[in-house]
Amino acid sequence: MNEFLLEAIKEAKTGLAEGGIPIGSVLVHDRKIIGRGHNRRVQNSSVILHGEMDALENAGRQSASVYSECVIYTTLSPCSMCSGTILLYGIPKVVIGENETFVGEEKLLKERGVEVVVINDPTCKEIMRSFIEANKDLWNEDIGV
Repeated sequence: MNEFLLEAIKEAKTGLAEGGIPIGSVLVHDRKIIGRGHNRRVQNSSVILHGEMDALENAGRQSASVYSECVIYTTLSPCSMCSGTILLYGIPKVVIGENETFVGEEKLLKERGVEVVVINDPTCKEIMRSFIEANKDLWNEDIGV
């Protein structure tokens, strides 16, 4: 398995252990993680701290030239907010752990020239399946249903 997706999975598991939604992400530049995060909506009573947003926030301010060379790894297909942020900062590649649980804005990303790679990792699928089964209302809140 990809080492960076493994790190995103670790982030998802950390979020779950904290009582949050198990979605993790890492931002990679030049084969080094420069930002990591997980969904912290529950933990921080936040409306925006999805895994990708947390990883970007934790990377701190970067120049456009850095973002243009990054890959963002996420355990779940990115929603509209996260996809918009990926587009805003010009991140050229997204690696997705799984998109069976939720299909975000992959089509939009591709239409805008972002390379989208879906791994369909069984660990990512199981983490989300178990979580949703036990926390349907919280999951629906997270995706705006």
